Amino acid sequence: MLKTTKGMRIHIGIFGRRNVGKSSLLNALVRQDVSIVSEIKGTTTDPVEKTMELQPIGPVLFIDTAGIDDEGVLGRKRIQKTEKIIERTDIAIVITDGIWGEFEEAIYLKFKAINIPVIVVVSKTDLTPMTELLTNDLKTKGISFVQTALPAGSGIAQVREQIIANAPDEFIAPKGIVSDIVPSGELVVLVVPIDSEAPAGRIILPQVQTIRDVLDNDLFCMVVTEVKLKSALERLNVPPKLVVTDSQAFSEVGEITPMDVPLTSFSILFARLKGDLIEFTRGLKAIDRLQSGDKILVTESCTHHPTCDDIGRVKIPKWLRKYTGVDLQFETVQGRDFPEDISGYSLVIQCGGCMTNRREILSRIMRCKSANIPITNYGLTISYSLGICERALEPFPEALKILQKETF
Repeated sequence: MLKTTKGMRIHIGIFGRRNVGKSSLLNALVRQDVSIVSEIKGTTTDPVEKTMELQPIGPVLFIDTAGIDDEGVLGRKRIQKTEKIIERTDIAIVITDGIWGEFEEAIYLKFKAINIPVIVVVSKTDLTPMTELLTNDLKTKGISFVQTALPAGSGIAQVREQIIANAPDEFIAPKGIVSDIVPSGELVVLVVPIDSEAPAGRIILPQVQTIRDVLDNDLFCMVVTEVKLKSALERLNVPPKLVVTDSQAFSEVGEITPMDVPLTSFSILFARLKGDLIEFTRGLKAIDRLQSGDKILVTESCTHHPTCDDIGRVKIPKWLRKYTGVDLQFETVQGRDFPEDISGYSLVIQCGGCMTNRREILSRIMRCKSANIPITNYGLTISYSLGICERALEPFPEALKILQKETF
């Protein structure tokens, strides 16, 4: 649990004005002094992150943010970073120290507008007891709240209870990666190429997580490279129920895998796990409308060092240019550097998202829909440009119907 990546943790953001007790609340929740506490306004500049275990949810990530009322040039930059945290927040904690003003109201309504659960905390009640005016104001707005007095630890248990009560269902009962589409006791074959992007001595996170999903759900698992796949399949007495490949090996694996054996990719599995497979599939129709000079945004959630054969910078552009037959312009961003203005792009291509959480991917999808910009993902783009997308979506009938409806 302690080694669980941040992308697989529920993200709990702590928001409020300067000096309302955000950092003190974080320290109390994690029982450590991880965030600096001071009477000086604006002490927290960059977001402070802390991982921990919170049962029965499991692994969580708390994020302390700069004050939403910060001032000056640097203050505006801090507020921009705080706003970035909103995009990946699964549960929001909004803190006030006795005032429910424009800042609290604005951020509360912002979260409500995107269906993010909000926990309102009234802090420092040992110093300033809640007024009847504030109590009535919150009740009139239908806002429930928890009162805290942190020196005595009062209210912390109630905050934890509210976090658990508001946890998204996928954290209480996580989605399967392959276990919900392959019956218990059946075999899954995972094709794992060992190329220049494979970390020495390890395999990449989506492959590890898929193996764990297989083992947790009483399935059999065979892991092979693409060059050994044909030999491995020939040795089986019973064909596998599913073959999962790295997207880069789609063509080769597709030729080897019998047509009656379902085939998909790790990236497509993660399009479903971390994003919205239906919306990503809808985004594919934009590929056939691309014209020379169109700009495409490629977004990588991790910050690996690019290689000479990088999938996002080299392979996807090469395959798309070949498929479309036109000269396309590609721009790549890494980590959380998703542009504020995406109006100039004809298509956004998101990676599998193994290093971020689902909320951030869904936020990007929402922003693209609002701007009327199609968005899809690596695995779907690769399979589409290689002419194997229909087959890659056969394990997911709803997405396959969308593809056939949009392309025929």
